[in-house]
Amino acid sequence: MHEYFTESGETFQEALEKVKMKYGPSAQIVSHRTVSLGGFLGFFQKDGVEVSGYLRHDWAAQEKAKLEEEKKKILANVVQKAQSEEKKLDQFKVVLDEMKALKKQLDELPEKMPLPEVVKAQSEHPGLERLQSLLEDNDFSPPFIRMILDRVKRECSMSDLDNEAALEQKVAGWIAEAISIFEEGSGPTPRIFILVGPTGVGKTTTIAKLAAVYGLGFGGQKPHKLSLITIDNYRIGAKIQIEAYGDIMKIPVSCVESVESLRQRIELDAGLDMILIDTIGKSPKDFVKLAEMRQLLEAAGRSSEVHLAVSATTKTKDIRDIFQQFEPFGYRSLVFTKLDETSVVGNLISLAWERNKPVSFITDGQSVPQHIQRASTGLLLERLVGFHPDNLKTVKKEK
Repeated sequence: MHEYFTESGETFQEALEKVKMKYGPSAQIVSHRTVSLGGFLGFFQKDGVEVSGYLRHDWAAQEKAKLEEEKKKILANVVQKAQSEEKKLDQFKVVLDEMKALKKQLDELPEKMPLPEVVKAQSEHPGLERLQSLLEDNDFSPPFIRMILDRVKRECSMSDLDNEAALEQKVAGWIAEAISIFEEGSGPTPRIFILVGPTGVGKTTTIAKLAAVYGLGFGGQKPHKLSLITIDNYRIGAKIQIEAYGDIMKIPVSCVESVESLRQRIELDAGLDMILIDTIGKSPKDFVKLAEMRQLLEAAGRSSEVHLAVSATTKTKDIRDIFQQFEPFGYRSLVFTKLDETSVVGNLISLAWERNKPVSFITDGQSVPQHIQRASTGLLLERLVGFHPDNLKTVKKEK
């Protein structure tokens, strides 16, 4: 029986080269035909050539012989390595003696070193149990809770565990350390800010709020000359909504549908300070549509900033999936939305910590432009539940 194959390329010669590189001289070409390659949403396709053929039996036999020869070489190397290891036995004995000496030194350490009984007492201490419940009530992720509890066991004494206020303040400080805030740096103009995220997180409203922050100078920001671009032409309501916000704020709004139209729009807006781009809401499980949107956004250039919007009402497991599926977009920071619709933010803090991603903005309502703020450690800490306010205030002052 023959093994069949197909390969394609922009030209017959390119396809032929692929066959030679992949299958060797024993590949036999049977036919070739013209096909369409690449493209996006049915556009920008190019003509190419697809070749078909098969491999002869003698090629498979040659490959089997090569494999047997390779096995012999590997076996010879294993034997040689075993012989070499025997010569290292003396060195191993020296290391073993050093380890025995080190063990003796450890046995002679002062008795005040923590004993297993002390560690057990720490683990069963009511203060530690209360702390774990407090973190769980705030919906922190299991890895984050383990990190905090392990740190308590390493750095806190039994008397520290007895002091509830001091322990709570210490832990609040560690939570603050885990929060990273996005810092805007100077770069080329126009600054291109792209907001991506799944369906239903409030991207269009958030883009309008960002336009108020940057375009109108809301919240103390220096006013920028900017434009709004949307690639969400599927939802008529979203298009009308963003155009209405643009009219109110006297900010130009453009709608684009392709890579080329986005590139042209950015070139036309090259004299502005900033360009805000609203994207289509996609399910993180719709891999094909996500790939298409990523290809379109590549027209914005490498200097563009991608920010991922995540709703505070999303379940922890779903947030993890969102982070994973939007990773190919290279998002630089997170925008937490709908904080007014939840009482806990531990899931957001801990998952951002797990991904080592900073937070740039938070939104907590529908009003434009009032319900948006630059993210800060203090704003997130004050949303923790169950912590005494005085302990959080002390941490915020230190930050």
